[in-house]
Amino acid sequence: MFQRILPFIAFVTLALPLRADPAAQVDDLLAALRLPETLEVMAQEGTEYGGELEAEMFAGHGGARWQAMVARIYDVSRMEEIMREALEQELAGQDVAALTTFFASELGARIVELEISARRALLDDDVDAENRLKVEEMRADDDPRLELLEQFVTANELIEFNVVGGMNANYAFYRGLSDGGAFPFELSEEEMLADVWSQEDDVRQETEEWMYSYLSLAYEPLEDADLSAYITLSETPPGTLCGL
Repeated sequence: MFQRILPFIAFVTLALPLRADPAAQVDDLLAALRLPETLEVMAQEGTEYGGELEAEMFAGHGGARWQAMVARIYDVSRMEEIMREALEQELAGQDVAALTTFFASELGARIVELEISARRALLDDDVDAENRLKVEEMRADDDPRLELLEQFVTANELIEFNVVGGMNANYAFYRGLSDGGAFPFELSEEEMLADVWSQEDDVRQETEEWMYSYLSLAYEPLEDADLSAYITLSETPPGTLCGL
């Protein structure tokens, strides 16, 4: 029912010496990653999806209450606060200096810019469709760049991470609708879980199609050596690095 990839950002914890001020190191990393700009795009994605859900499920009758709920969920300040608090807890006792150094470098800053720009561009359905077609052509032509993208996806566990996150979000949303009396009948926990699990193949397919559309667009300007360096960093102790 609710087949849609949801925005998630995965960050790594590092087995490196502790810095004196964990909050400061998180601030430095998030500044290098330009988190507020990424969250603004994510908020646009979520708001547009909220409109699609309203049209699909409530035939445009969600009204001001629905719009207010969507706006509250995708409030950028709230999202940033949640992300920052989660990272401070996750990174307690760790040092992210290696990540901050990378993303503050010329190459790292360029990658961050490309990722944000690509995500913003994919808000246009035509751009997304064009890039999905391009990925199909890359597969048909055995384009060597596709192999690098696949390595990046594997190193960062992007498909599984987003499939699990998407299905959990679908269940939570489904549960909220049921608890709120949105359905004219009662659904058991087993029925809701069965319906969510029945969506796994579709969620996985949508995740893969969107992910490769995004990555092919974001990293197209990068030289293979630069993308390989990014992959190498993802596969080493400095960890799984990706902002989606």
